[in-house]
Amino acid sequence: MPKRGKKYQDNFKKVDRLNFYEPNEAIALLKDMTKANFDENVELHIKMGVDGRHADQQVRGAIVLPNGTGKSKKVLVIAKGEKADEAREAGADFVGAEDMTEKIQKENWFDFDVIVATPDMMGIVGRLGRVLGPKGLMPNPKSGTVTFDIDKAVKEIKAGKVEYRLDKANIIHVPLGKVSFGDKEIMENFNTLMAAIIKAKPASAKGTYLRSVTMTSTMGPGIKINTAKIGK
Repeated sequence: MPKRGKKYQDNFKKVDRLNFYEPNEAIALLKDMTKANFDENVELHIKMGVDGRHADQQVRGAIVLPNGTGKSKKVLVIAKGEKADEAREAGADFVGAEDMTEKIQKENWFDFDVIVATPDMMGIVGRLGRVLGPKGLMPNPKSGTVTFDIDKAVKEIKAGKVEYRLDKANIIHVPLGKVSFGDKEIMENFNTLMAAIIKAKPASAKGTYLRSVTMTSTMGPGIKINTAKIGK
């Protein structure tokens, strides 16, 4: 184990590395750990038994967590006319069209967490693929961020909508809330997220779909989750 601080070392000792914990046990253990001096995120890291290099094995989507993530996301909407007005009324933090895409391109501006765009604006947004893609910011219909229903999209993101997608190692990383959340709130978020990921299983997926599920806090060690009953 690499050299870590005393808090991490103490927390690491609390975790049985050979044990697979039930989700409620993992949440209780995580909340029992020595806390950092800030409200840590609770995160889920899911190793999937698919190969994301193949289009028919992609696992991607978005879900509104019933108790949110504990973090307010800044939303940029790329739209014009009535849809731009709709975005402002829905609570978008930034609204614009070519002026916003130029700001990103020329000023390297990224003071936002999510971009929502109307389909007719994807022509100009698509030109930023090289800078938005690597940051995971490119709007996508599967995550509900390319849509004419701007009001719904913005309000869902503000309410705690999270996107899940495979990284290059076929792992999904997603927030579940904050350590300060109640056990019940984290558990509800966990169940909602896992149900969505299981529902998104590609028809071409073979073998074990959920290879491993690990729950962590921002500064804490990983806790392995028993996947036997998930989705049952």
